[in-house]
Amino acid sequence: MIAGGVVGLIGGLGLLSLWWSMWPTSPEQHSRTMSGPMQRVREDLVRVGLGSVPAWAVPALSAGLGLLVAAVIWTVSAATVPSLALGLAVVPLPLLVLRAAARRRSHSLREVWPEAVDHVASAIRAGMSLPEALGQLGERGPEALRPAFQEFARDHRASGDFAGSLDLLKQRLADPVGDRIVEALRITRDVGGTDLGVLLRTLSAFLREDARTRAELEARQSWTVNAARLALVAPWAVLALMSTRPQAAEAYDTSAGAALILIGAVVSLLAYRVMLLIARLPQDERVLR
Repeated sequence: MIAGGVVGLIGGLGLLSLWWSMWPTSPEQHSRTMSGPMQRVREDLVRVGLGSVPAWAVPALSAGLGLLVAAVIWTVSAATVPSLALGLAVVPLPLLVLRAAARRRSHSLREVWPEAVDHVASAIRAGMSLPEALGQLGERGPEALRPAFQEFARDHRASGDFAGSLDLLKQRLADPVGDRIVEALRITRDVGGTDLGVLLRTLSAFLREDARTRAELEARQSWTVNAARLALVAPWAVLALMSTRPQAAEAYDTSAGAALILIGAVVSLLAYRVMLLIARLPQDERVLR
């Protein structure tokens, strides 16, 4: 039975890959068609460098992982309730991993944006135009930003449309700090004047101060968040270990066991959310998409 399930899973993944390859799409096309929670998933995929992956692949992976874990636990213990509970418990795991990777990416970008602004300011002082100064970030800027600005330079050379190239750049970055920088540069170029150098120096100083303050606060709150995550995961890890013993799993495979697991899940989630609310820091939102 297990071998047949594995063969069926591999066959299904193969058919999914064939279907997926027949519908090539770009990150820009994905962004235009998504809204609400799926839009956030799409932006997270772009941030971690998986812009070609469709947003629906994340919930599909979550559902597949939940079914796989439930099937494995049921095969070991033959207990329905623990199997379903553990299967549901791991369903959010791919989304949580994606969110964590996107947050790490945003944190790393926050550290290099001041350096990128300094590069642009130096290029402007050297006599480059603003599009040329942004394009040279693809060659001499921070490593994390080079691919996006290389694409910007190609877009601008192909179309000559500075505003349209900036819009595509924002979609590729999917970063709130990047949105603010792009819009500040757009406004400064549109209104003209000689204040671009002053703007860039002020922006660089503000970004450095903001990054330093956030780093200090996040370092202080990290122990609270890690403790909350450990407290949430520990009961389910114990349940998974107990489910490997059929006698222990049978004790939960009853209506009373299902009620106990349900109450434990509700209490764990509520406690986790309260802990996160207590330790929550204001997060940058993309309001200038």
